[in-house]
Amino acid sequence: MSACYGAAHKQIRERGAGVYRLEEETEADWWEVEALYDLCFAPGRTALSSYRLREGVPTVAPLCLTLRDEDGTLAAAIRYWPVRVGGHDTLLLGPVAVHPTRQGEGLGALLINESLAEARRLGWERVLLVGDAPYYGRFGFRKLEGVEMPPPTNPDRVLGLELKAGSWKGVTGQVVKAT
Repeated sequence: MSACYGAAHKQIRERGAGVYRLEEETEADWWEVEALYDLCFAPGRTALSSYRLREGVPTVAPLCLTLRDEDGTLAAAIRYWPVRVGGHDTLLLGPVAVHPTRQGEGLGALLINESLAEARRLGWERVLLVGDAPYYGRFGFRKLEGVEMPPPTNPDRVLGLELKAGSWKGVTGQVVKAT
């Protein structure tokens, strides 16, 4: 557990939806989180270009979070991975998923906001994701010009966020695995 979340966990009450425990994902959570991703995303999700960048690379563990309800049931999860863009260390956000029975409670936004705050605290400067601009725009993500995900990625869905002012300025090129 990262120091950010205390010795046990952080309790969150979100929009009258009950109390959730926010915790760093553990090794024991891995397959349950994978099952949530399988439930929330289309078959073949692991064939996407972002998954090729994650293959064989450890997550950025302090930013990989789970939300569990009062009964310990997994409600939502988020993961981050290190990548390089034009020689610069960058965070790759995703996937983030909320169980279908919990969608609309603001849990995805909560995970994104909490993890981005922790990423800032840890000194990360920039975040990249492949996603829908209307959804992620509310967190400050904008379309990146000159940043190329491996194919087949729609360039309009390549979004970035500066955790440090000016950190995307001049950063262009292929997104590659962190080594």
